[in-house]
Amino acid sequence: MARSALLNVMTQAAMKAGRSLTRDFGEVQNLQVSMKGPADFVSNADRRAEEIVHQELARARPDWGFLMEERGVVEGKDPQHRWIVDPLDGTTNFLHGIPMFAVSIALERDGQIVAGVVFNPAMDELYTAEKGGGAYLNDRRLRVAARQRLPEALFGTGIPFLGRGDHAGFLYELRQIISETAGIRRIGAASLDIAYVAAGRLDGFWERALEPWDLSAGAILVREAGGFVTGMDGKKFDHVAGDIVCGNEFMHKALIDQLQKAEAKRQAAKTS
Repeated sequence: MARSALLNVMTQAAMKAGRSLTRDFGEVQNLQVSMKGPADFVSNADRRAEEIVHQELARARPDWGFLMEERGVVEGKDPQHRWIVDPLDGTTNFLHGIPMFAVSIALERDGQIVAGVVFNPAMDELYTAEKGGGAYLNDRRLRVAARQRLPEALFGTGIPFLGRGDHAGFLYELRQIISETAGIRRIGAASLDIAYVAAGRLDGFWERALEPWDLSAGAILVREAGGFVTGMDGKKFDHVAGDIVCGNEFMHKALIDQLQKAEAKRQAAKTS
């Protein structure tokens, strides 16, 4: 697969940061870890990886800005371009020795995501996509799964944890969807969940209240793999808003329908 110069820059940054994470993963018990909030961890592995990504991308495009999980907003001279970076998506997995984590890099141009890279160094899986250029896993072209029956479908999601999310609302969604489908998976790294939809491993994915760095790269992967990506209401996707539903055309619509049924049951329970 021939990558554009832009994707080469993103790929090199992700892979270099991934090599750093792989070294730290082998010594995870020695990492210095702190908490940003309840059950929300940050380690020196996150910070090292973010520094590597920042250095690599800033050297290649010195005028472009950043939105990064740990550093936040870094203004650039070019107002049209911004890198959106999660240096370690799946920190909790990482710190527990679970090899499901990723470096996620997206490029925002004039408010729209136009390229994305998700790299899982533990499995040596590199997902790449550029607007109009298709989505790839390493050198293999990706297409979303073609399933059209809910009883055969496997969906991914994120589960609210201590101090985060609407636990009661999620349980209504979970009860609704598990009653209609082949199952649900919770990988623990949204960028990988969404990349798995692009790869056809999952038939769809939904989650609320994510950050832009969690879902931006994954969203363009799904679109370039022929899938649909929207907010929870089925309308236009906004990577800054943080809600996402994705899948092939049928599964995307079916998932939206199930989520609406869950919300209707929740509202009915409130008034009963």
